[in-house]
Amino acid sequence: MKTLRYRSSDQEVYFLEEILKELGYDINISTYFDLGTDAAVKDFQAKNNLVIDGIVGIKTWAKLLTAKQNVLSFGDKLLGEDDLKEFAHQYDVELAAVKAVNEVESNGKGFLIDGRPRILFEGHIFWRQLEKRGISPVEKINEFTQDVLYKSWTKKYYKGGSAEYERLEKAAGMSDEDAVHDAAYASASYGSFQIMGFNYEPLGYLSIDAFVAEMYEHERNHLKAFGKFLEVNNLIPSLRAKDWHRFAKGYNGPAYESNNYHTKMERAYNRYSA
Repeated sequence: MKTLRYRSSDQEVYFLEEILKELGYDINISTYFDLGTDAAVKDFQAKNNLVIDGIVGIKTWAKLLTAKQNVLSFGDKLLGEDDLKEFAHQYDVELAAVKAVNEVESNGKGFLIDGRPRILFEGHIFWRQLEKRGISPVEKINEFTQDVLYKSWTKKYYKGGSAEYERLEKAAGMSDEDAVHDAAYASASYGSFQIMGFNYEPLGYLSIDAFVAEMYEHERNHLKAFGKFLEVNNLIPSLRAKDWHRFAKGYNGPAYESNNYHTKMERAYNRYSA
């Protein structure tokens, strides 16, 4: 494989960008190595313990090809078009609306390249989950834990990708208490539709561990949890009506407007319905 870098122009750039796209990077695919590709390569290098120089040499190619193979190896855990059509028919909602939520929540990808479900850990939810279990968050917070335990929402500690598991494991490992473990796992969102773990009980799962175990198995389980969430929270009517403000408020919470979830879903819906 050729060594590629910013401003390279070659057919192998196209192959490189195809791989990056499969790995979840939002880039344009062409034969030109642009700034978006450069940023994606550097991010991939950072997450794979490579020199962060944006140069795709033999070591970066090796890691990229291994990652691509990992994606292919768990392909039988992914949703197909028929799964989404069946879901849309079951709940009497438009297929384009289901796809729109899927795209906005997880970019249409429920698993990381290592086969684990995509997650996002929420430190402010962890704070509340500890309080719910009678554990004082104030006594747990220090310089080591401040990026996983905080009272108010902030996005400054998000790391994305597999690094979110590092945050989750740090939170779960703060104590040997089962309650802290459960609080931590209940404070992450999981899979294709990013359902928060603390929903496990109203959605009918026996425990947070049972919920997480199902999220590891298949994207169909992510879709099943999505359907349960819509039913329990009475969100099917707003999804049917494509009332994106009301749907996003119920699905993403009161901060939905600051994150533009409603406009993102509407744009995605318009694209899929076209």
